[in-house]
Amino acid sequence: MFAYYLKLARRSLKRNKVLTALMILTIAIGIGATMTTLTVYRVLSGDPIPAKSDVLYRVQVDSYPKDYEGKDNEPPGDLTRLDAEDLLADGKAFRQTITNGGDSIVELPGGQDVPGRVATRHANSDFFAMFDVPIKAGRAWTKEEDNNKARVTLINHQLAEKKFGDKNPIGQTINIGQQPFQIIGVVGEWKVAPRFYDLASGRFSGEEKVYVPYSTARELNLSYAGNMDCNARIGEGQTSTDRGVKCNWLNYWVELPDAAARDKYMNYLTQYSQQKIAEGWFSRPPNARLRNVMEWLDFKKVVPSDVRLQLWLALGFLLVCMVNVVGLLLAKFLRRSGEIGVRRALGATKSDVFRQFLTESALIGVAGGVLGLVLAWLGLLAVRHQPVDYASLAKFDPLMLITTIVLSVMVTLLAGALPAWRAMRISPSIQLKSQ
Repeated sequence: MFAYYLKLARRSLKRNKVLTALMILTIAIGIGATMTTLTVYRVLSGDPIPAKSDVLYRVQVDSYPKDYEGKDNEPPGDLTRLDAEDLLADGKAFRQTITNGGDSIVELPGGQDVPGRVATRHANSDFFAMFDVPIKAGRAWTKEEDNNKARVTLINHQLAEKKFGDKNPIGQTINIGQQPFQIIGVVGEWKVAPRFYDLASGRFSGEEKVYVPYSTARELNLSYAGNMDCNARIGEGQTSTDRGVKCNWLNYWVELPDAAARDKYMNYLTQYSQQKIAEGWFSRPPNARLRNVMEWLDFKKVVPSDVRLQLWLALGFLLVCMVNVVGLLLAKFLRRSGEIGVRRALGATKSDVFRQFLTESALIGVAGGVLGLVLAWLGLLAVRHQPVDYASLAKFDPLMLITTIVLSVMVTLLAGALPAWRAMRISPSIQLKSQ
């Protein structure tokens, strides 16, 4: 029976090509605009590490001066070097890491290649297990190598291929910031968007190329990138990255496997703050925060307000398109009252008529969805040419392709429900008498 309805729908759509094209174009424009903005919104608001986002927590403690007047009594998002290193030394979490970004000049020793500046990640050994970093070859460094400030490194698979080609890079030496490091591992493809663990170094930037132990980076004073919030005068001969200087600039994350572990760690942070108050390092009452990945992204407002606004505007525009299609379908279906009367007189039921016109609406939806895909692709192409850091991520994936077609059909079925209902209620006797 569906094949028969489909045949009638094709005939009807061919009968008035201009009106059919207008409905398809209306749906396509609405779907194209909606899917463009929805794809961008999904990229920005998605869970970057769904398997662990609820057990990874950003640590905040209040190191602000006593007279600091902050918004909502919020502690700084980053930690001072002293706080980060003391928390790490206590090791109260299941896993923990200090991390910050940087950019260093990387080259093979002996002038074998052209030096280049690349994105660098400084972190502790737990970083790789905490954030599920894929190690393609070799291994991560150990806690012992952390403590010994070992000159070891992991490099990105792209950098390994660029510098060594088909040669195995494990055990080779590479200069980072003019210092020799032994390569002990190669990181596979790892694209985290947004880069939740260090938003300040680029929320949607590309992959980092080099990984160095945090302790080694500090001993060698490798360059850093990110926030630097200093709340006290830096003494003569000191720098903002020195231990004992009240500058907040380090990201600190912990892994806490359950609610009990979270509560226990929160109590520890309160005790730690009380200890630092007693030592004179903190001057405000204990004010610690733990936010998991999605809470942290929401707090930092990773999704720009203009993207949210664009999504609501696109959904509103789609609603306007639906209303227009409802009007066009009403006009189209009610003009065929004579045909409906004949079909009813020959034995067709109201439900038969309803299904026939819904099939016609669905056919319009499929055609509108296909054209909407083209328009959405063009819209995303335009987004990729915008000067924003997330531009390169604005791409369709299989899920969004399916969603586009499904949404288009659902929209037209909803738009066609009222016209189809009105059409099935036409009285055959009145129509036959009028003929």
